[in-house]
Amino acid sequence: MPSPYLRRRQLAVEIRKLRESRGLTTDALANLMYYTRSKISRLENAQGRPDVAEILKILDLLEVTGNQYDKLFKLTREAAERGWWDRYGMSMGSRQKLYADLEYSADTVREYNQTVMPAVLQAPEFISALVDLDRCHGELDYLPERMTEARMRRQSELLRPGGPSYETVLDECVIHRLSVPPRAKIAQLRHMVEVVAEHERITVRVLRYDASVPGGFLPKSAFYLYTFAEPGDSPIAVIDTVTVDHVVTQRGEVGRYAGMYDRLREAALSREDSTTFLDQVANRLSDQTGSMP
Repeated sequence: MPSPYLRRRQLAVEIRKLRESRGLTTDALANLMYYTRSKISRLENAQGRPDVAEILKILDLLEVTGNQYDKLFKLTREAAERGWWDRYGMSMGSRQKLYADLEYSADTVREYNQTVMPAVLQAPEFISALVDLDRCHGELDYLPERMTEARMRRQSELLRPGGPSYETVLDECVIHRLSVPPRAKIAQLRHMVEVVAEHERITVRVLRYDASVPGGFLPKSAFYLYTFAEPGDSPIAVIDTVTVDHVVTQRGEVGRYAGMYDRLREAALSREDSTTFLDQVANRLSDQTGSMP
């Protein structure tokens, strides 16, 4: 299944081009459709899943026919598709749904993170510890058990036969600074080691705290890079900020993040050395925990 998110963005561009080719403003199209201006604006900005009947009404109104109609009808149906992630509602959250959507259709996924362990490689014990941290910010707006189920489903989809190749550059500071119980941290580190050992297309690279990253400035936030096998689906980057995810599609900007990732990757430990390092940290924490009264 092609990414519904990517198809919504493509459909938004096509609808805007159609409107402009007919010499219509957003207000004019809204009036013709008996819609609000905000509804047309949301459609042209890919905000939310499109209603197939409404899109077909627009195509009829704008007198779209032939191959162009067939192309846009197919695009609309794919944009309106629901994925497994839609079953989890608020327990998964819009950001996790975006990642799941893109991962499911991706050929490759690359990630850099300096604040959290990769969500797609988290162990259940570690997820539970993160829920406890989340409670520090106030009342939860999701069911922890349902959220854990969704996150583990996301992991199983990544690891499914035919899934994308995945690589993450993990900043060492995450391992030491994230305040979770030692047992949860140990479980997480060993889980990542096991996943990498069992799946050749999964790679974790640790960026040591004293590693020098030559060639430019350091990234200001976590980010993700996706490529797709589907013809016409260009690479994209998603920039993780505190409150929202910023999706980057312009080739030059995506290229800048890809270049930054390559610099981080080059400065990080190798795949083999990274798993050895993670295993050593887990063993050290285990020894320390065992000596505690």
